[in-house]
This record gives sequence, structure tokens and C-alpha cells, in this order.
Amino acid sequence: MPAIKNIIFDFGAVLFDIDYQKTIAAFRQLGIAHFDTMYDQFTVNTLFEELETGKISEEAFYEALKKEIQLPVTNQQLEKAWNAILLDFRLESMAYLEQLLAHYNLYLLSNTNSIHYRRFHQLYKPIPSKPTMDDYFTKVYYSHLIHLRKPYPAIYEFVLQDAGILAAETLFIDDSSNNIAAAAKLGIQTHLLLSTEKIETLGII
Repeated sequence: MPAIKNIIFDFGAVLFDIDYQKTIAAFRQLGIAHFDTMYDQFTVNTLFEELETGKISEEAFYEALKKEIQLPVTNQQLEKAWNAILLDFRLESMAYLEQLLAHYNLYLLSNTNSIHYRRFHQLYKPIPSKPTMDDYFTKVYYSHLIHLRKPYPAIYEFVLQDAGILAAETLFIDDSSNNIAAAAKLGIQTHLLLSTEKIETLGII
């Protein structure tokens, strides 16, 4: 197996703690009892997929939700509930990235959307060497900005070509088995990050 020169990281549940149940609970408090059937970690309906690939605006997303739920809620309430999934950065993991930078080219590949993107950048606490969270990486790839999302093969092919890196020399770390399987089919080395693991415990260096 070729030596690893590049590492691609997922974001949520890898570098940043998330809790899907908090968003489900937040929507339930708004009177939306069936949100978990509309969206979960493994099944994304067309509305959420379009948001994550930047095909619809935030306003269109909120309007579609309102039409679906038929309740008198505001965009601000929906935004707060949607962002409830976001907890905070894994500080030890982020610090470990600084160590990895001496040995590998680091990339970020995240299924996200403009609403969450804005919020987790707000939550980032700058350090002198890294004014923004993107500064930890050679390049970052957010699904809503590149209009592609995991686990479709096209997104991995795009990243490999855009970054100019070889699949066999690249390790991809993600918490979703679907995403891992898709990357592995393209010859990318992979690690499925379990809920009991953190990147700093994997012994990469």
C-alpha cells in the first residue's frame, strides 16, 4: 500500500461535535413532530440535498419547510432549530491538525449548507497561526460551494483532480460508512471514524 501523503477530513463528528437529536428536539418544540422522518444522517430528501449542493437559497429552503409543516413559524425560528445540531469544535482534534501539517497535505471535505457554514465559522475561536478554521488545510471543499456532495463518486473525483493528488496516496476520514465505501471504490485509503474514536487517537503520526 502506497505511503500516505494527503489526508482528507470530514467535518461534522470528526472535527466538530454535532447532535442530530438536538435539531430533531428543536423542531419538535416548534410543533414539527415528524422532522426526523424528513431528515436524518443517512437519508436526505430532495430539499436537503438541494440545500447542501447550493441549488436552492436559504429563503427557498425556509419557504419549502413552511409549506411542508403548515405551521406559523419564522425564518429565524427555523434557522435556530436547524443550527441546534451544531455543538462546538473538538479542540484537541484541531490542535492535532497542527501536528499533522508537518507530515501531510490536509484537506477538508464536508457536506454542509450555507446556514450551517455561517454558524460554525462564527463558533470558531481564532488562534494567531490560524485566523480562520480553513487555514488548517491546503484546501477546503464544502458541498454547497462546489455543488457536489458525498457519497456520490463525482465529489471525490473532483477533489482528487482539483487538489492534484493521487487516490492511493490519500487517506479519507469520515464518520459515515456510506461516504467511506464510496471513496474506497475509487482507490482512496479510508478510515471510518467510530463514535468512540478521535483523530488524535488513531496513531497517524
